Amino acid sequence: MKCRRREVGVEGGVSLVMESALSARDRVGVQDFLLLENYNSEAAFIENLHRRYREGLIYTYIGSVLVSVNPYRELEIYSKQNMERHRGVNFYEISPHIFALADNSYRALRTERRNQCILISGESGAGKTEASKKILQYYTHICPTRNNTHTIRERLLQSNPVLEAFGNAKTLRNDNSSRFGKYMDIQFDYKGAPIGGHILNYLLEKSRVAHQNHGERNFHIFYQLLEGGEEPLLKRLGLEKTNPQHYHYLVKGNCPRVSSINDKNGWKVVRNALTIIGFNEEEVQELMEIVASVLHLGNIQFGEDEEGETHITTGPQLQYLSQLLGVDGSVLQEALTHKKIVAKGEEMISPLSLEQALSARDSLAKAIYGRAFTWLVQKLNRSLAFKDEVYYSSKCSSIIGLLDIYGFEVFQHNSFEQFCINYCNEKLQQLFIELTLKSEQEEYEAEGIVWERVEYFNNKIICDLVEEKHKGIIAVLDEECLRRGDASDITFLEKLEDTLGGHAHFVTHKMANGKIRKAIGREEFRLVHYAGEVNYNVSGFLDKNNDLLYRHLKEVLCQSGNHIVSQCFHADELMDQRRPETAATQFKLSLAKLMEILMSKEPSYVRCIKPNDAKQPGRFDEVLVRHQVKYLGLMENLRVRRAGFAYRRNYEVFLERYKSLCPDTWPNWRGKLPEGVATLVKHLNYKPEEYKLGRCKIFIRFPRTLFVTEDALEAKKQTIAVTLQTSWRGYRERAKYHQIRHAVIVIQSWWRGVKGRRKAMHRRQAADTIRKFIKGFILRNEPRCLDNAYFLDHVRFSFLMKVKRNLPKRVLDKSWPRPPPSLTEASEHLHRMCIRNLVNDYCRRIQPEWKKQLEQKVVASAIFRGQKDCYPRSVPKLFVATRLEAEEINLKVLQTLGNDNKVKYGVAVTKYDRHGFRARMRQLLLTASSAVLVQEAKIKQRIDYGTLLGISLSSLSDGFFVLHIPSTDSKQKGDLMLQCDHVIEAVTKLAIMADKIHNVNISQDSIRFAIARGKEGVIDFTSGSDLRVVKTKNGHLSVTTPRIS
Repeated sequence: MKCRRREVGVEGGVSLVMESALSARDRVGVQDFLLLENYNSEAAFIENLHRRYREGLIYTYIGSVLVSVNPYRELEIYSKQNMERHRGVNFYEISPHIFALADNSYRALRTERRNQCILISGESGAGKTEASKKILQYYTHICPTRNNTHTIRERLLQSNPVLEAFGNAKTLRNDNSSRFGKYMDIQFDYKGAPIGGHILNYLLEKSRVAHQNHGERNFHIFYQLLEGGEEPLLKRLGLEKTNPQHYHYLVKGNCPRVSSINDKNGWKVVRNALTIIGFNEEEVQELMEIVASVLHLGNIQFGEDEEGETHITTGPQLQYLSQLLGVDGSVLQEALTHKKIVAKGEEMISPLSLEQALSARDSLAKAIYGRAFTWLVQKLNRSLAFKDEVYYSSKCSSIIGLLDIYGFEVFQHNSFEQFCINYCNEKLQQLFIELTLKSEQEEYEAEGIVWERVEYFNNKIICDLVEEKHKGIIAVLDEECLRRGDASDITFLEKLEDTLGGHAHFVTHKMANGKIRKAIGREEFRLVHYAGEVNYNVSGFLDKNNDLLYRHLKEVLCQSGNHIVSQCFHADELMDQRRPETAATQFKLSLAKLMEILMSKEPSYVRCIKPNDAKQPGRFDEVLVRHQVKYLGLMENLRVRRAGFAYRRNYEVFLERYKSLCPDTWPNWRGKLPEGVATLVKHLNYKPEEYKLGRCKIFIRFPRTLFVTEDALEAKKQTIAVTLQTSWRGYRERAKYHQIRHAVIVIQSWWRGVKGRRKAMHRRQAADTIRKFIKGFILRNEPRCLDNAYFLDHVRFSFLMKVKRNLPKRVLDKSWPRPPPSLTEASEHLHRMCIRNLVNDYCRRIQPEWKKQLEQKVVASAIFRGQKDCYPRSVPKLFVATRLEAEEINLKVLQTLGNDNKVKYGVAVTKYDRHGFRARMRQLLLTASSAVLVQEAKIKQRIDYGTLLGISLSSLSDGFFVLHIPSTDSKQKGDLMLQCDHVIEAVTKLAIMADKIHNVNISQDSIRFAIARGKEGVIDFTSGSDLRVVKTKNGHLSVTTPRIS
């Protein structure tokens, strides 16, 4: 890493080496005011700020304090890449940035386990709110994650737009001015992940609800609702979209719209944030009803009748108001025009004057809005609260606090609010003095360190002037508020003059000399603050301090149907007879608690500066900046830092952290702590001017000295880690080896015992088995009993296993294991079952065509097997679908048969006449209903299957067969004699089609057939060497057929 070194002359000629890793832009001015040569010059201080601001470098250090100048424009320095660039980097090793300060606090939280706080201060418009948002964004990005931390991160971020909408407003100096003080605790677990948060709010400027100065606006939420609210929502609330001019509370400042503020987009952001935080639809609706009720309340007008009694003149507004608040309209009307007084247990109701009614209306509006804001903060706290109570109680969590509170305010007209705000700034300045300037000097003196003492203004005298018991301004104000009689703001001023007359920091018109008297009004008093002189007008001090709401109005709101309002106004208030604490006292007590919180944490500071009042980028008003530098105490802080030491730690902490860098102190130092630290710094080659040893602490003057030590520690950590890892691994492996060896011995001993017992048991079982087997073999032919049951079971089991291993694989496989005599019957049953199963499997797998072929073969076997000599030769030959192709059958014949009698089988045959036995070539066609004899294109004879009496064949190998037809059928001429080369196939198909399987007759010697007119013919069959067909002298047909060997 390249570094730029800047040497600055300091007393003793010490060279400061404070800057490193600077970009070219950072060479404009110095990035740490400690490097200023003329550090006592205020002009040099402001010039350095101006030079850096001119170059867009808005951040500068004073040691560990960050000075931020509002750029009034967006800068490209807040990206995620910049966040990563600052993660884990030493504070001074990179350009000044708010991310660096945030990371420094976070690392201190992680390494030292000490709670931190970041105090952001400055004038209104100096950029405090933006600074707190950037810090939150940084933490939500760089912190590690837990299972549920994503929700917490989102809620922490989204709490800002919600609080800004309800608590920020446009003022003359700032378009997004925080009109309340905010302190947020961010809770981290032991891993550094954000796990929760808590918000404290201080002194919401409720008077802004009813009144705004010229050029200022009410709180953002009113304008956001009107500009961005959905039409149905606005209709339910009785509001007019995008028209703030119609609402009395929004026109006081005559500034309803601002070009730099997008209220419509702001509404979307707030609405989304409420959902992420955990608001349900009902809560959002009721919250918006409260906002709308304030607007309607401002539009309620009063009048006086002839008798002087006050009444409400705007009925519709009252109706909307009662609906939104969930109260009875008539009761609310009476509460706004009358007041209830309780005296000696009796209630009296008296009418209000017109002025009192208007004041009661405004008080009600302020009370509703103020308490709703408090409820909103409590709701946010419940949403951000860490839910794991067991985890929380383990005290493993740490906290970083963010304080974003009002800046010092000086207006043309300063009232009670400015008094409280400036009092708060006095307390913060006192804290800053105590924690930085005063504590710094006192610490040096306590440690016996010689250094240049810096004179500074201690503003404790001003804080005492405001808050001292019985004599302070708040005490006098409370006394006047509680005093019976005609107490007024003027009497309060007179009481101040009597009590504080002669105080150096208090003056009134009456007490001032001639020159000052002209600048102070008769109703004003002047306080000389640490930041300058401010005139306060006492008008309204008593009313704002009392902050009272008429009892009658409280009773009405306690009965509200709006759940939020009913939670804000408790019935217990009506029962409590004690007078509530005044606003100033409440604020004083809350500030005291805040100071306790901040004092318990390690602080970091962000000092925000406003460069000009016009909110213009690039413009630098030196007079304005000089004033802020003065009241922020930056010059005193710089002088203290330059005269003092940048780092100090207790001997024990320092030695514990860096002892590994010196062989004499590592791993443990046995002597006294100062001697150990002295030995350590000597080994580190610290120069005498770089450090001092106090009574309990070591003080290091220059950050660079510490950085070099930290770098050495980081480099040493690797060696230490390796050594520790080596030792630990050796110890762990040795322990693991001994543990494994012991376990192996135990396991071996146990296993040997198991094996021995198991072997003995097996031997006993084997002997028993052999004994039973031999005895069973001897008695194997005896009836089953206990002695031979084991052997018989073994024989049975062996046979079944043998069957299992030798099951037939095919239907025709006739092999089968030979069974023992006792299992013969069971073996036969098993064999039949096996064959049946094989047959079923075969049948399931067979194709439809093949199934049909087999069915025909089965029929042929039933008819011809053992009956006809030529049957065996036909068995291996497949039957064909037809012996005649479609083109071999005359088309005229097919047309005559028609579609209903399609030819299913055809074969060429020889027909013999009944008388002369003359042979004629014919075609035999089988259809679904008949057998047809065809000669070329002429159908010679048709025989319906129903009239077919039977079929006759010889037992020889000839192809003759006779179709017997009833002689009574006049259409037929007698039986038909045919010869076919495929007689088995043809007769089988004819028998199947005609359903005449059982009407096929096979004769041994002759066949008789019928001739017309009741005559009969005979065919004689004989065996010979050749086939001969002749007519004999006796009129028979003689067929000689060769035998088939």
